[in-house]
Amino acid sequence: MEQTELCPCCGRHCELKNPHCERGREYLCTGIVPERHHREARTDIEDRQQHNQTIGIQDKLIFNLRDLSHIMRALYEGKGSQKNILIILNEVGDITQRELTERLGIQPGSVSEVIAKLENAGDIMRTPSEKDRRTMDITLTPRGKVSALEAAEQRNRRHVEMFSCLSNDEKEILLSLLEKVNVDWKDRYQEVEEIHRRCGQRHGSHMHHGKGHR
Repeated sequence: MEQTELCPCCGRHCELKNPHCERGREYLCTGIVPERHHREARTDIEDRQQHNQTIGIQDKLIFNLRDLSHIMRALYEGKGSQKNILIILNEVGDITQRELTERLGIQPGSVSEVIAKLENAGDIMRTPSEKDRRTMDITLTPRGKVSALEAAEQRNRRHVEMFSCLSNDEKEILLSLLEKVNVDWKDRYQEVEEIHRRCGQRHGSHMHHGKGHR
């Protein structure tokens, strides 16, 4: 079954092939989410409030979770990002490139690219592993240690900021509910998640094979 792609530009959740707002039509043509002015933002909020009056509680939950997922993707560079790798190296100390790849759960080629950039920037150094000659040990340099601490501090500040609108009691309630839903979905949609993971691995493999033939 073909999955409907939704426009990310406002709260109407229109189909991307038929957006109802000017920003959506611009995004359809350019592929770039245009900035929105204060008046447009206020209109989006009013449209969302009006839309919420006509839908059920399940749809409201899904729409809010979808909106949050868009924001999360915008805030985080990804598990294979330079900042995330620096934070991991600062937490675990020396680690082999193979162990790092397994921990990140992404394609080895993707890890190699990021590691090479960090090495060129002077944030890490690689040496042959004594326990496994087929791989390399990765170690933070003094410069990399500073970068890792800065990245971790930025992440901590962001995490505090993201939930600053909630009291401690509200955070505990939200966490309990999210954990309950998370456990249920992992069991209920395990097969779907596995198919998605395998498709992502094949896509990544094809991407790297394509680079090798250029």
